[in-house]
Amino acid sequence: MLLCLSTMRVCFLSTEIFAWGKHGGFGRATRTIGRELARRGVEVFAVVPRRGEQQPVESLDGITVLGYPILSPWRAAGLCRTADADVYHSQEPSTATWLAMRAMPGRAHVVTLRDPHTWPDWRTELAHPSLSRAQVLANILYEDNPLVHRAVRGADAVFCAAHCIRAKSARKYRLPSAPALLPTPVLVPAAVRKAEQPTVCYLARWDRRKRPELFFELVPRFPQVRFIAVGRARDAEYDRQLRATYGGLPNLELPGFVDQFDSGRLSAILSRSWIMANTAAREGLPNAFIEAAAHRCAILSAVDPDGFASSFGARVEHGDFAGGLRFLLEEDRWRDLGTRGAAYVRVTFEMSRAVDRHLEIYAELVGSAARGLEPAAEVA
Repeated sequence: MLLCLSTMRVCFLSTEIFAWGKHGGFGRATRTIGRELARRGVEVFAVVPRRGEQQPVESLDGITVLGYPILSPWRAAGLCRTADADVYHSQEPSTATWLAMRAMPGRAHVVTLRDPHTWPDWRTELAHPSLSRAQVLANILYEDNPLVHRAVRGADAVFCAAHCIRAKSARKYRLPSAPALLPTPVLVPAAVRKAEQPTVCYLARWDRRKRPELFFELVPRFPQVRFIAVGRARDAEYDRQLRATYGGLPNLELPGFVDQFDSGRLSAILSRSWIMANTAAREGLPNAFIEAAAHRCAILSAVDPDGFASSFGARVEHGDFAGGLRFLLEEDRWRDLGTRGAAYVRVTFEMSRAVDRHLEIYAELVGSAARGLEPAAEVA
């Protein structure tokens, strides 16, 4: 029996939501969890910086999105009061987490740590900025200041989105114990149809830290393989250079940005792909790993969060992505490894199971009797 908090209000705090030109992992998680809670009858808000053409108040997949000017982050406090939520849930902490706790001290405050940065991580970001070093420094000031650390320690519940960051998070924020896992919900298709031709996809922003050129360099070395590079760069000139250099390769598809909330096109690409390659210099646990594994893709990656590459694909050593790809293609090793990955994702991250866990946590924090906890049928 699933749970529906019919009178509950939940407000998500995030540095982004997957819309209005900002399409990162934190925003994808925020929108997915919010959408699924709204489908269960929960009243859902999100307080985020305004991007692009975003208006101060928007409706997105059943979520009321309250946006503050990106250069006036202190306005998040007033928006948290407007939401008047029972639970304020930060998808990765920021100064908004502290502001919410100050503005609404009598409510439940939850933090999910998704990609905690130590100073070596920030140095990597500074060495490979998406836009500029100034942007990275601004992120540090907003996301990693003493008020943020204090807010994490003062939260009613703290979780991690991956096992591999639990000990790291405890050290960074000086927590008494390693936070438990709170899985990110992912749809697991009942069946997939793989392409007859070997197919490798890339699913990430074309940021310098992601090193997409390492993926593109594989393309001419494996003419028998079809490569699909989904995405685009935030830096327009960097994007232009990559497309000019590699766009003419006959076995490479460049579909551009694909919005997974608007169509099933991304799922179709993953369904026909044999392998998903990740060439980033550093990662937390990317949503792309979980989504690709759910579609029975083997993982080819130099980073190995939660053992996704070493257990369900090939972990690249010394930058030898070509060797890892050959290993997966030989004897169809990718197939069994992809099947194992899908089984793990189904048990750990499957949509209804992960959303149920969020509801259970919220119910424990606010008190089921006081907030009208009721049984409900599963929402598809």
